[in-house]
Amino acid sequence: MSDRQYSRADLKGVLPEAHFIDGAHRKAAGGETFATIDPSTEEMLAAVARGGAEDVDLAVKAADRASRGDWRNLTPAERGRLMFKLADALEADAERFALLETLDVGKPVKESLGDVRGVCATIRYNAGAADKMEGATIPLGPAFVDFTMLEPVGVTAHIVPWNYPLGMVARSVAPALAAGCTAVVKPAEQSPLTALAFAELCQEVGLPKGVVNVVAGYGEEAGAALVAHPLVRGITFTGSVETGRKIYMNAAAGLKPAVLELGGKNPMIVLGDADLERAAYDAIDGAFGNSGQVCSSSSRLLLQREIAEEFLERLAAHAQKLAVGPGLDNLDLGPLVSKEQYDKVQAYLAAGRRSGARVRLGGDRPKALERGYFIAPTIIDAVDAGNALVREEIFGPVAVAQIFDTVEEARALANGLGYGLVAGVYSRDISKALTLARDLEAGSVWINGWFIGGVQAPTGGIKDSGIGRERGLPGIRNYLSIKNVGIRL
Repeated sequence: MSDRQYSRADLKGVLPEAHFIDGAHRKAAGGETFATIDPSTEEMLAAVARGGAEDVDLAVKAADRASRGDWRNLTPAERGRLMFKLADALEADAERFALLETLDVGKPVKESLGDVRGVCATIRYNAGAADKMEGATIPLGPAFVDFTMLEPVGVTAHIVPWNYPLGMVARSVAPALAAGCTAVVKPAEQSPLTALAFAELCQEVGLPKGVVNVVAGYGEEAGAALVAHPLVRGITFTGSVETGRKIYMNAAAGLKPAVLELGGKNPMIVLGDADLERAAYDAIDGAFGNSGQVCSSSSRLLLQREIAEEFLERLAAHAQKLAVGPGLDNLDLGPLVSKEQYDKVQAYLAAGRRSGARVRLGGDRPKALERGYFIAPTIIDAVDAGNALVREEIFGPVAVAQIFDTVEEARALANGLGYGLVAGVYSRDISKALTLARDLEAGSVWINGWFIGGVQAPTGGIKDSGIGRERGLPGIRNYLSIKNVGIRL
């Protein structure tokens, strides 16, 4: 993966600005647009169509027609072959998609390239599973034959966040396609470009028109209309707890199944017998990767007292080496995605200083970067357990450390918040680590590693961190309904 610098000139072709509905680019029905901003320069990239209820209605109806037409008549194996073709086409065009992603959200190009390759793997995994989702026979006795059929739920809505725009589209759209569903995507207004380009690519490789549609716009306009549309039969959302609750309530009104991945304030527990260099190295990626804009980041470090100081010194030594700059410069960290997110993180840091928390490293904009939404990698400790810094999701390059003495205290701190997305344990004693992992209230628990897993491993939260699971075979089952067929002989 190249570390070379890039420029806008490396991006071949025009920026996608229109909705993609029923196999064609469309301007917003009302003619309105919104600006998507390069967070590295604070300059406008494109004026993108601003969707509303009329645009959503067109997209959903197109998806409904497709779900009853050519797409429905394809065999699962044929759907899989089209999806493999899509992955190959995306891989061949990886640099263009990576540059679009970097311009839109600011991450280094090498990270965006890695994201695109991950999307290709996601599509291929689901493509290979398309013809392997099986029903069952039910033993009712010799006078009957009874069996189940798995059928696509129909039109599915995908409301995706801005931190991994293309990756999050693929995480839910790929299993929906494998199941035989059609999709309407509402990308985050901060990062619509790769979703729009992806829908166009789906059309180019031969997916029937209307199978994948994208309506850009704001959540309260396009997103709300999409969730409420009567033809939508399944909803997937990744985002904030507050918005997730609203979507879940609206989905319940229409008796629509919903999969929600919401916030996280994830504890990385480092016990006294841990490999500290391994843990500190993982915490760099866990806390600062993608500038901390990761739902499953290791933003909360729970450190046993006897190793806390040594661990923090190791972590700071690694973090000081991270180079921060524009995404096209292809360094270690890019900017935050927007001014809104930048201001939010700065407000948390200011409140932390007022509360008496200690900023061991970072805590502000790098001095050499006068423009762009940059914040240096930040490490904070000496913070009270009731402080917002340890209780709320900051979503920036900020690691907050708490000290504990006993394993029981670590368990209580880890489980003491409303979140339950992921947790981690570092210890050379695997029995001790497994015992603690069993008691941690989280959808995923990682031992002696962070970001363990892949497209095969189900992921999702409990408590305020969401409901349902994505990835793996459970990710496809979200988009299948069970029909029982009984025959009297």
